[in-house]
Amino acid sequence: MTFNTLKRHFRESFKNLGRNGWMTFASISAVTVTLLLVGVFLVVMLNIQHFTKQVERDVEIRVHIDLTATDADKEALRKQIEAIPEVGSVTYSSKDEELQKLIKSFGEEGSSFKLFEQDNPLSDVFIVKTKEPTDTVKVAKKIEKFKFADKVKYGQGQIEKLFATTKVIRNVGLGLIIGLLFTAMFLISNTIKITIFARRREIEIMRLVGATNGFIRWPFFLEGLWLGVLGALLPITVVLSAYSYVFNLLHPKLENTFVQLLPFYPFAWQIGGVLLLLGACIGIWGSMVSVHRFLKV
Repeated sequence: MTFNTLKRHFRESFKNLGRNGWMTFASISAVTVTLLLVGVFLVVMLNIQHFTKQVERDVEIRVHIDLTATDADKEALRKQIEAIPEVGSVTYSSKDEELQKLIKSFGEEGSSFKLFEQDNPLSDVFIVKTKEPTDTVKVAKKIEKFKFADKVKYGQGQIEKLFATTKVIRNVGLGLIIGLLFTAMFLISNTIKITIFARRREIEIMRLVGATNGFIRWPFFLEGLWLGVLGALLPITVVLSAYSYVFNLLHPKLENTFVQLLPFYPFAWQIGGVLLLLGACIGIWGSMVSVHRFLKV
């Protein structure tokens, strides 16, 4: 393809946008609304996923060692736990260390537990972390069967709910995003179809004088691209402006908590790039569908 031919395709694609003003406006509006909703869903979902991963990283299995276990028994238990393929790390915490953690966790009120320093009733503990947080329950069930594993605690009931809720949120969000994208593709496809129908006589003449299929199709592909890109600009601006405001408002308040928002940079560039790419893709895809179905060349 020569430079002049390419320039002609670009010129024709821009002319097509002007010839179908209302449909062009409708398509850009559809893409704008769709990507605005997609952008909001992405920001919410990615922050929920970020928060979930933070919580998942803190998920651990606490294996309370039987009080009758000797040092050799403890080492044998450690080796059994480490032999489980899903286990990432095993850390030993003595009963004295456990007592100090308990005292510290209660703050000023924890001083009452110092009475137990001479006769510590707590157990030595193995703190187990899995390679994948979702394997926590499975690993805990295996450890429960080991000798000298007196109690195995991992937040039973709550962990299962956390993983189940996260899965539902991800699946529902993904389904909504896919549905919105197909809606925008359908509207762009209809716009291109109307353009092709309005120019059917011109297209027929071009075919008669020997224009190739690619020569005729290229302006329509570019038109779909412009519709998608133009429709993505406003959502990018609105979503990133809103997120910047929310981040600056909440970040100082959440700084010392376990709930953390994704930092504005590079998150802003990632969201902007994804929305721009989605706009371009749905525009080109909608155009290709119309050309394939309604442009018989």
